[in-house]
Amino acid sequence: MANSAANVKVGTTGAIYVGETSATAPTGATSTLTGFASYGYISADGVTETRDRSTNQIRAWQNADLVREVVTEASATFQAVLLETSGATLAAYYGATVNDTDGSIEINPASTGGRKSFVIDLIDGTDAIRTYVPSGEILSVGEQVYVNGEPVGYDITITAYASEDGYSYKKFYSALVD
Repeated sequence: MANSAANVKVGTTGAIYVGETSATAPTGATSTLTGFASYGYISADGVTETRDRSTNQIRAWQNADLVREVVTEASATFQAVLLETSGATLAAYYGATVNDTDGSIEINPASTGGRKSFVIDLIDGTDAIRTYVPSGEILSVGEQVYVNGEPVGYDITITAYASEDGYSYKKFYSALVD
């Protein structure tokens, strides 16, 4: 296979969308989303996808030879800092609903807001990479720092759960479609 500079992708823009777990699953990298809403602007650091695995090495009595290694734990997370202060971002960060009457939000630090579906789009010109998390939850949030000259950000980490279809998330690559 020859080298091809066209195969080098850069996440020049993108978006994170949230919907109920019953929202219609996307069918491709650029298919229309139904039942999803955008979180709006994301910090310049973009989205960080992390896959973690723990393994157990099985060793034989003879010479302590390694005979097998099995995955004992695995997880996938997606971290980003949401920049817009809106009902959707506050609900994501605090795991609570904003009171539209007075603009307040009652915060319970243990509340996650429950399981949702998420779509993360990465766009590079006419190419798109779409990540679909059918069942995920915002289990971790970062510190909130208020600094003169800096935006208020909402640092969230989405944990992907195993779906009924046997995967935690699915990726679509428009550049791989013939």
